[in-house]
Amino acid sequence: MRILDFLRSDSIIGSMQASSKDEALTELLGPILAAYPNLDKTKLLQTILDREKLGSTGLGGGVAIPHGKFEGLDRLAASFGRSQKGIDFSSMDNKPAYLFFMLIAPKNCAGDHLKALARISRLFKDPLLTNNLRQANKSDEIFRLLEESDLKFP
Repeated sequence: MRILDFLRSDSIIGSMQASSKDEALTELLGPILAAYPNLDKTKLLQTILDREKLGSTGLGGGVAIPHGKFEGLDRLAASFGRSQKGIDFSSMDNKPAYLFFMLIAPKNCAGDHLKALARISRLFKDPLLTNNLRQANKSDEIFRLLEESDLKFP
């Protein structure tokens, strides 16, 4: 499974405006809701917030991967956002998150959900990638960096 199987180029937010965790989650839902306008925004946000209550999806190292499963999707949906100033995401290292990858999976799709999370986590362990993503100037450059890294790893 590749990230490009579920991340669209128009789902990249190159410069997030959010300044809090809740605002970041709402902003990251924007591209997903644009691609799936029939999804209930309130329920989808609540799904993500409920997942965050189980434990922060802030991995540390400036990366967060908020995710959840939602009824009404037929395939994985994702968005990526970058915050220039960083957002307190209750990360494991108690440092702000700058790079956000939101993943929404169909309710009955545990295998693909776990494979996608593993793939995303693996890519974001690469300090060169995370540094380049933080330095990128535009959304299309961010997408290109993600695409190159996705194709580089088996």
